[in-house]
Amino acid sequence: MRRLHALLWMLGLCALSACGSGGGARVGDYVGGTAAVECAPFARALTGVRLSGGADDWWRQAAGRYQRASRPAVGSILALRSSGRLPDGHVAVVTRVMSGRQVLVTQANWVHHRVTEDQPVIDVSPGNDWSVVRLWWPPSGQMGITEYPALGFILPDRPTSHDQLIAATPRAVRVAENE
Repeated sequence: MRRLHALLWMLGLCALSACGSGGGARVGDYVGGTAAVECAPFARALTGVRLSGGADDWWRQAAGRYQRASRPAVGSILALRSSGRLPDGHVAVVTRVMSGRQVLVTQANWVHHRVTEDQPVIDVSPGNDWSVVRLWWPPSGQMGITEYPALGFILPDRPTSHDQLIAATPRAVRVAENE
């Protein structure tokens, strides 16, 4: 069942990324050139969430300051738990909710010194609770095979839209570079 779900997801990604069409932005595209930006300062600049320190501490810091959720919303911050592969954790901003188990995120430094826009993330948790996710790996042009433990979603104080987030991304890169 998990393989069927992954296959259907990949077919959906082909439709989203204009596979074979030769035009337009593609799913998980890089924004601009290289950018010496970490995920936490970028997410802070893009969302206005006032949390500090490394990504692995954001979930705890958000308690009592920001609403935390187990379901994604546009503009929310997906917080990944620190692990062997992610010793500092990771945060990414949800730009689209595609379904109950599929979102697109914009994030910094998933690929070293790059910002990616509208990059797919899928919930692969057995309980459909976003506790385990897989992310698109731009260098290979496909979903990564590693499963990452997730803490949930941090909701900023102000709602936003996909178009607002995408328009704000270049400025967020500049702000985060200067942090």
